[in-house]
Amino acid sequence: MEELLGSSLSVFIGVTVVICGLASFMTGQALAGTWRPMWQVFPYCLLLAAANRFFSFALFDGSLFSLSGFVIAAAVICAIGAGAYMATRAHKMVMQYPWLYERSGLFSWRPKQQEAK
Repeated sequence: MEELLGSSLSVFIGVTVVICGLASFMTGQALAGTWRPMWQVFPYCLLLAAANRFFSFALFDGSLFSLSGFVIAAAVICAIGAGAYMATRAHKMVMQYPWLYERSGLFSWRPKQQEAK
């Protein structure tokens, strides 16, 4: 497992999921809050994944150039960032246009049904 992640499992959970995951969550919220397109989440999350590899290397003696570790960390970080983006965008659409849309799930909204008169 350590060869696959490029560091121990506890370091992966602590640095990747907790620290960089929170940073990617806030990144997704910030991009959705400023009405940026979703594709912008991924370059920022890839930069966070590169920082994650460096922190694992510098602080916990992990492997700096572990390709599989980078890919797994990037997938986790991008998933968290994209999820935060979609949830924030759905919340923003419903709050900003309450006469048009209603919430239909955590990541989606739908047009409001017109009441019959």
